[in-house]
Amino acid sequence: MDSRLRTLAQAQSGVFSVDDAARVGITANELTTLVRAGELVRVRRGAYVLSAVFDGADLSERYRLRVLAVLRTRPATDRASHQSALAMFQVPFYGAPTDVVMVEASTSSRQRSGLYLHARSSHSGRAFLGNLHAVSPEVACVQIAARYGFEAGVCAMDSALHLSRCTREGLEAALEQLPVSRRRTARLAIAAAQPLAESVGESRLRIILQDAGFAVRSQVQIVDGDDRFVGRVDFLVDDVVVVEFDGLTKYADLDGRRVLADEKARESRLSRLGFEVERVVWRDLDRPELIVQRVTEARLTALNRRAAMAR
Repeated sequence: MDSRLRTLAQAQSGVFSVDDAARVGITANELTTLVRAGELVRVRRGAYVLSAVFDGADLSERYRLRVLAVLRTRPATDRASHQSALAMFQVPFYGAPTDVVMVEASTSSRQRSGLYLHARSSHSGRAFLGNLHAVSPEVACVQIAARYGFEAGVCAMDSALHLSRCTREGLEAALEQLPVSRRRTARLAIAAAQPLAESVGESRLRIILQDAGFAVRSQVQIVDGDDRFVGRVDFLVDDVVVVEFDGLTKYADLDGRRVLADEKARESRLSRLGFEVERVVWRDLDRPELIVQRVTEARLTALNRRAAMAR
């Protein structure tokens, strides 16, 4: 690959546009040759990513790269919105599609292949990544809630709050920029959002537990009768059931097996204190009724254990 093109791309997180390439003397035909040779990935018309960068990225980072590359093909006045804005600033989200780049533009709404253009609000907050523009994280979060629903909104807001990308006050202010008819779901999401969630999986699990009527506290520190620290748990449900979200944790290697052994020891200590422990993994979140059943049964077990301990 031409060294000037590589330098340009590397200075832009591995992305560039056909116009960027032209500035260092690379033609569209030469870009096509590089794509066929496997050195570049074309993510949309006129938008490219270095293969070495794209191939080594996970799905969320690939979407971020696509957003950055597509924005470089747009007028400087355009800005990323919704999930595309959050992706730019590496804020995790859930429930919003990643096969389309959302862009506010000086145009009427229309969708093209992999790109959705919609009218820009002159009052929406603006954030910058280099010379690329996006709506503020607060605006992006309320946009997601209004477009994709309560769960998607809470997941986005939890992530942004946890990473200190926004504040609750900022979310409330951003809400006022939505049309009145679209504010209800976003307002409910703001009320339910918590900065303690450490992943979108935790956010989804908390919603399930709360919707089932459980009293849920997040990131609770458990101590024994001598005030010795036992552990911090993801959720304490009805003060008797510890619910942990395991996410993508693996126990195959030596470090993983050590972590698993430590967790088993901690569970034994929690059990001796009268708690019951339930672990939830990502695939469980698609069967919320089973989670509710398991936690309900765990609650009864914990209450019976405590009654026996009190005798």
